Amino acid sequence: MTIPVQKSGPIAAALQEIQAPIRDRLDAVPDEMWRIVAGHDDDLVREVSRHLMAMRGKMFRPTLTLLASALDDAPEARAVPLAAVGELIHLATLIHDDSVDHSVLRRGMPTVNAFFTHEIAVIFGDHLYSRAVSELARLGDLEPVRIFSSASSAMTLGELRQLAAFDALSFGEEDYYRLIRAKTASLLGAVCEVGALAGAPRHCASMARFGQRLGMAFQIADDLIDYTEDAAVTGKPSGLDLRDHKVTLPLIATLKEAGPVARKSIDALFAAAEPSDALIEEVVAIVAEHGGLEYARRKGEQFAQEADEALARVPESAARTALVDAISYVMERRW
Repeated sequence: MTIPVQKSGPIAAALQEIQAPIRDRLDAVPDEMWRIVAGHDDDLVREVSRHLMAMRGKMFRPTLTLLASALDDAPEARAVPLAAVGELIHLATLIHDDSVDHSVLRRGMPTVNAFFTHEIAVIFGDHLYSRAVSELARLGDLEPVRIFSSASSAMTLGELRQLAAFDALSFGEEDYYRLIRAKTASLLGAVCEVGALAGAPRHCASMARFGQRLGMAFQIADDLIDYTEDAAVTGKPSGLDLRDHKVTLPLIATLKEAGPVARKSIDALFAAAEPSDALIEEVVAIVAEHGGLEYARRKGEQFAQEADEALARVPESAARTALVDAISYVMERRW
């Protein structure tokens, strides 16, 4: 199967259609998240929890968990709280990332650090992690603990490596893949593997690989947004990665091809403490002109193809079809 990159081609499968096979259980996940995080008498915890629940996205990770649990048509009840745990770990990473980056918007709403304080954001992110671990302990199975702790460790080390990179423009393609494998793909692999563990354990290895490769494609697509979409579409400021001097695959590919004039503009952007909108627009145009966007799209398509191949040994079912559609959703919706 060839996974298409959207240009003027078919529209991605609607997420609601992908979620249809597990809709009833997916609708129970937010209540599980609330039970895990805010199930005690603390006004501040409840206030921050309410703000965070209002900010939550489209529940893509819980969707993957629940679909993986249904591959053999024998999903276990624990798949729902495990899906909630995966989403809480994801939200904790977003809170910490927003605090580190001093971001003020997430999905069109104020971030926790902007709405409250940076201190509350950091501590509440820690609270989410601790509550997630407590829920895993309640469930009483060490294997999900191993899977999620491995992913959490990878995400933390990935963030530290990114912060330790002092010469941003020396960040190469392999460095980039190593980073997104740690920060994004590790958790998508984990939520898929844990899902299979709770209903289709013979598919754990296939689902771990599926999630990891999907995560690579997901992050490349997400990084392309910085060059192709605006705040009205993404819910976050346009050009944020470039404003923060973050080097992602489109720029890495461009640096291989850029001549002295183009390189001078790129160097100027990274030398500026607060790059102007005009300079950001100029670098975005340079990336487009030098094929950086197309290169990143091709690489994303390769990872998406590998995600599809990971499903080769999974028998046909409504859940498997939805996972295939999830690949197209990631590719087409974001690009």
